[in-house]
Amino acid sequence: MHEEVAAYALGVLDEEDIEAFERHLDGCESCRRELKEFAEVPGQLDELKHLPSASEDDPPRSMSR
Repeated sequence: MHEEVAAYALGVLDEEDIEAFERHLDGCESCRRELKEFAEVPGQLDELKHLPSASEDDPPRSMSR
């Protein structure tokens, strides 16, 4: 995996790195595929913000069956 794929998808690259990575994407099919796979990650992470957090009294999910 190209390190900048996730950073680009999450929007954490600075302007110079964005431009360099976009130039790289023009010629790299592998990174374009990886970027498509990461496309939903930012939205999924935002959804996690809205889930209720577990309290310290709650058992771990693997033990709550």
